[in-house]
Amino acid sequence: MWISRKERASGFTLIEILVVLSIIGILLGLAVPQYQISVKRAREAVLKENLFIMRKLIDQYYQDKHRYPPSLQSLVEENYLKSLPVDPITGSNETWIEIREIPPADEYVPTENLGVIDVKSGSEARALDGSYYNTW
Repeated sequence: MWISRKERASGFTLIEILVVLSIIGILLGLAVPQYQISVKRAREAVLKENLFIMRKLIDQYYQDKHRYPPSLQSLVEENYLKSLPVDPITGSNETWIEIREIPPADEYVPTENLGVIDVKSGSEARALDGSYYNTW
């Protein structure tokens, strides 16, 4: 029994499938690096926003109480924040670096009595612009 030409031509050839898979592979090879850069750019934007908000709240705390907060956690305890935001670069809310007041040169002040005047990311990775996240 002979198979008609119509029945034989109903499938794809191996070459056609390989060409399609090659095109998909090339497109994925171009898209994945762009996706990774977009994700990093989004994390950087979230980090900048988190830093801006926490710095603004530190200043608000100072205006309200005439002293800087003893820790970032005190911003949460005194309802300036619901919770400490997660550092999008490190993936943790425990890696923030607290920058404390500089004590007066003529007297000794224990470090725990110095308030937090600034906050930085705990990540030592580089940003897309070449700077380090912990310098922002």
